[in-house]
Amino acid sequence: MLIIKRHNTDPYFNLATEEYVLKNFSEDSFMLWRNSPSIIVGKHQNTLAEINIDYVKRNNIPVVRRLSG
Repeated sequence: MLIIKRHNTDPYFNLATEEYVLKNFSEDSFMLWRNSPSIIVGKHQNTLAEINIDYVKRNNIPVVRRLSG
């Protein structure tokens, strides 16, 4: 089993890493990480319906879409 422990808190990098592992490794894997304050939306979610866009912009909160739902 592949075990990945990430110390980087960049949500863009962490979700990109998750996608890379999913697409490029066939063995079972487990990835543990924490993100800095951010909003993660699922693949099929309507982002504008889920967030308060004015608050997000005012507070510079990253909004990142996940590969999965």
